Amino acid sequence: MKKLTGLLMLVLVICFVAFEFQAAESDKMQRVMAFGDSLTYGKGDKHGEGYVGGLKDELNNPETEQKVSFWNYGIKGQETDGVIKQLDDYRIHTKLDKADTFIVYIGTNDFINSNGGDLKEINDRKINEGKQEYIRHLKQITSTLLKGNDQADILVVGLYNPISDNSKIEKHIQDYNQSIKKVVKNDKRMRFIPTDDLFKKKKKAEYFSDKIHPNEKGYKLITNRILASYDFK
Repeated sequence: MKKLTGLLMLVLVICFVAFEFQAAESDKMQRVMAFGDSLTYGKGDKHGEGYVGGLKDELNNPETEQKVSFWNYGIKGQETDGVIKQLDDYRIHTKLDKADTFIVYIGTNDFINSNGGDLKEINDRKINEGKQEYIRHLKQITSTLLKGNDQADILVVGLYNPISDNSKIEKHIQDYNQSIKKVVKNDKRMRFIPTDDLFKKKKKAEYFSDKIHPNEKGYKLITNRILASYDFK
């Protein structure tokens, strides 16, 4: 009986030590929660990684002790109203306080769909009307994240012009980005990360997989821009 009692005590001690070790390791782990559309999902990258996968690889360098896990909630074709619905989902909403950093990269589909679903003929009035709705949604998204987590930073990634030689589109993209910056300035925990300059004066076939989505090389530019703009401590 004494031997059995001693064995049980030993097992309990081992379990306790293991639990404490796992808890300590968990405390060291940074958690990044990313919301967005196909650009966050990684469409166009043949490896399916996109910029989120790029960040994961760079930040979990085996030569450092840094450990970062990513929850990627990017959905192909998603608009800002889709992100709002995601944040209402208890399976996501109840995890907001677990994140150390949020990434919000959304708006390309809002922009294109406000123009009728493509960028062949630019309708200034429709795009401007769509932008007003987009900004309302973006404010709601960032407000929910700020309330759901009182510590985490929010990285809001700006839009780029997929047809860089089209001045009409460029004007609207710049207007969108200026409006995004105004939202970001509302709280010190939010940071705007520009991308529109990344693809200017570059051969599209070299950095894009199609008319809209970057390829591996294109996503690498976005990954590097985020790393250069924010220190994942």
